[in-house]
Amino acid sequence: MLERIVTDPKVMAGKPVIKGTRVPVDLIVHRIAQGETVEHLLEDYPNMTRQDVRAALEYASCVVKGEDIVPIARG
Repeated sequence: MLERIVTDPKVMAGKPVIKGTRVPVDLIVHRIAQGETVEHLLEDYPNMTRQDVRAALEYASCVVKGEDIVPIARG
């Protein structure tokens, strides 16, 4: 699934995008978070597939999982 996400410094300044498009992962995640449906995204970006949207969400999940959270001690 993640092979659908690529980065290239010449495309969208190196942001992760759907392979073969200039559609950034963060745009997809943001629009889904705002309540947009997958169907509407696919209408706006007909060169994407449902699997591309799933790959973007999976990619975002992997990025967040990889973050280190350091609690701040308050005294």
